[in-house]
Parts: sequence; structure tokens; C-alpha cells
Amino acid sequence: MVRKGLIVSIVAGLLAVNAFSADVYVRVAPPRPVIERRGPPPSRHHLWASGYHRWDGRTYVWMPGHWVERPRPRAHWVPAHWVHRPGGWLLVEGHWR
Repeated sequence: MVRKGLIVSIVAGLLAVNAFSADVYVRVAPPRPVIERRGPPPSRHHLWASGYHRWDGRTYVWMPGHWVERPRPRAHWVPAHWVHRPGGWLLVEGHWR
């Protein structure tokens, strides 16, 4: 029984650590966005989430755009984008407003 409680405590601790991610600053500016072709939206409730460059720890990797469905009628999609801060470049993930 003690082992089971210990395992549960360790897993809970790992989940708590993953819930609080630290900002990662990149010293190299991101490349220019890739021009993407997109097909028609699956429905009138979908918006295009543009692709963006993600930092994989060594280099930038292109993440292609995709259609996303609005979570509510007047929701606005804020695309992923990089901002320059004193510590370097910081990725702001795409999100709904």
C-alpha cells in the first residue's frame, strides 16, 4: 500500500511540474513565415490558424497552418507569433479571444 501511495504522489508531482511551463527565450530571430496554400474551410464556423515557426531546442521548425473551429460565435483567433524581449525571442502560442 505504501508503494501505491508513493507512485501516486510522484505522478501527481510530475503533472504539477508540467502544468507550470517556463518561458523559453531564443536568441536567434525566427525566419520569415512560409506562404501557405489553404483549401476551402470545412464549414463557416472554421477559421484559418496560420502556420508558424516553432523552436525545437536547436533550430526553427515550421508548423503548418490548419482550420480550427470557433469555440463560440464571436471568438477571435490570435495567431501564434514571436515577440522580441530583452532575453531574446519569445513565442506567444495561438489562442482564442
